[in-house]
Amino acid sequence: MANYIKEIRSLVGHKPLILNASAGIVANDQHEVLLNLRTDTHNWSLPGGYLEYGETFATAMVREYKEDAGLDVEILKSLGIFDQGFTEYPNGDVTQVISQLYLAKPVGGHTLDTATDETLDLKYFPLDALPPLLNQQTADMLAATQSYFDGLSR
Repeated sequence: MANYIKEIRSLVGHKPLILNASAGIVANDQHEVLLNLRTDTHNWSLPGGYLEYGETFATAMVREYKEDAGLDVEILKSLGIFDQGFTEYPNGDVTQVISQLYLAKPVGGHTLDTATDETLDLKYFPLDALPPLLNQQTADMLAATQSYFDGLSR
C-alpha cells in the first residue's frame, strides 16, 4: 500500500501519530557518515523514512536509501531501535517515531547529484563536526554510531 502515511494523514490531519521508520548509516573509510539535506525542513538527517504498510524495517531502509541517496545498500548490522523524541514538521504534522537503525554498505547505484523531492544535497560528515540535524533522535542515532565505531578501534 503505497503512500500509507499520506492516506493516514488525510484521515487524522495533524494529530500526533506514532510511526515506524528505518534509517541507515553508510560511512566512508574515515568513519564519516552520509547525511542528506532534507527538502521539507532544510536540515540534515540520515537517509531513511517511514515504513509503508506491509514493509519490514530492513526493506524500508533499503528502499528509502535508494530514494534518498541513490544508493543500493546491503545491511551489515542492526545498530538499535530508537523510540524517544518527537518531530514537528513545517506542515504541522507531529510524530513520535520508532526507528530501526542499520549499518549498511553501498553495493550499487550512485550518489544522487541532483536535488529530488526529498533530498537537496548529500555529504559525508565527521561525527564530531555534524551540521544542523532534523531532531534529537537523529543526534541519538549518530551518537550510537560513534560509540559503535569507538568500540571497533579498541
